[in-house]
Amino acid sequence: MRWALVKVCLAVTTMVVVAFAVPLGLVIKEMARDRAFSNAERQAAAVAPALSITTERDQLERVVASAGSDTQMAVHIPAVDGKAAVDIGRRRAAEEDIATVRRMGRASTTEVPGGSTLLQPVALSSGAIAVVEVYVPEAEVSNGVATAWAVLAGVGVALVVGSVAVADRLGVRMVQPAQRLVEGAHELGEGKLGVRVPEEGPDELRLAAVAFNSMADQVVQLLANERELAADLSHRLRTPLTVLRLNAASLGDGPAAEQTRAAVAQLEREVDTIIRTAREAKPQTAAAGPGAGCDAAEVVRERMEFWSALAEDEGRKWRVAGVDRPVRIPVARADLAAALDALLGNVFRHTAEGTAFAVDVHNGDDAVIVLVSDAGPGISDPEAAMARGRGSGADGSTGLGLDIVRRLAESTGGDVRIGSSVLGGTEVRIWIQLDGRQPVRRGHRGAVRRRRSGTLVSTFNRPRSRP
Repeated sequence: MRWALVKVCLAVTTMVVVAFAVPLGLVIKEMARDRAFSNAERQAAAVAPALSITTERDQLERVVASAGSDTQMAVHIPAVDGKAAVDIGRRRAAEEDIATVRRMGRASTTEVPGGSTLLQPVALSSGAIAVVEVYVPEAEVSNGVATAWAVLAGVGVALVVGSVAVADRLGVRMVQPAQRLVEGAHELGEGKLGVRVPEEGPDELRLAAVAFNSMADQVVQLLANERELAADLSHRLRTPLTVLRLNAASLGDGPAAEQTRAAVAQLEREVDTIIRTAREAKPQTAAAGPGAGCDAAEVVRERMEFWSALAEDEGRKWRVAGVDRPVRIPVARADLAAALDALLGNVFRHTAEGTAFAVDVHNGDDAVIVLVSDAGPGISDPEAAMARGRGSGADGSTGLGLDIVRRLAESTGGDVRIGSSVLGGTEVRIWIQLDGRQPVRRGHRGAVRRRRSGTLVSTFNRPRSRP
């Protein structure tokens, strides 16, 4: 495509240059000829007044010498009234040509060796016709023509070269973006999801590059969402697995009990493998649209009813507060349930039996706060615990639980913080923004004061030992 554009531009420019340069060169040649003969006419006209006054040789020779050169100008006076004919200067024109000019009475030009001559008739006082001959050399007729042709040729070559260079640059500007687009499409088809095309070039190719990059981003996002969904769904299996593990622990001894416990352990390992395989995807949690969401109080009551059975089996004291009235939040019901299950599952998984826990819901003007606290040993490194996929590194920990909670809060413009609870253990605070505004960022150290039922509850962050 690039070379085809260059060839077309070369052909068109060459035709344009030839179409204009050749006629212009001919015009310049004709102008040079006209200039030479105009000079000859002026020289002949300078002699005409003297011929109308006198025909004396001496006087006419002085006039010819002052008007021009006797080597280029000649005067031919015919014989009149018994006086002999007078020829002044060098004759170059034939006698027949001079006689023809006398008879016709008008100027004429004729070709002679080395150039041309202008024959100008002049009427004498006696009524006879004298002829003034002015020689015009060929060099004078073509004076400046060669230089003009050389200039035209140089301009034509420059135009051709310039047009080819411009066409080549235009071809590169068009071809290179198209080639990059083709290469990007091939690389994307080969599975290189990070390939992107520079958004440059003509408007059409630039828009095509923008569309390609948007498509590539969508493909990457879709794949990330699929892996994310696989990880999240697999993590939600941890809740029933926890129940199975606790129930299997109470089966006592025996082959059937051992097989059940081994099967539960194997199932947990398989779920962990699925989660760790899929957790490289970019975290993303879709925020609920206008009018969507759920009643946080209802979801908390429902999940606490589920976990209360396990709490009674393990002798754990628990309480729930702030769920006596509806609390609407812009979060899908399933997402909130998954986040609560992740936090409560961590309580049962990482604290000893008999450890108390609580869930509190605080409904504010622009945000809803959900607190999940326990009386366990706490978390030694809150920042590491919030990092996706780190967890504690122990068996049965994928590190995705708190990440699910964090993504849920951030989808509304909120956040998640880990601190110490009034029960003496860990408190996980989920800040759910109601209007989508960015929350007020608070440090992990220091006190966070919230109003609950007319009292102020303070939570102080200090390092804990729970992973």
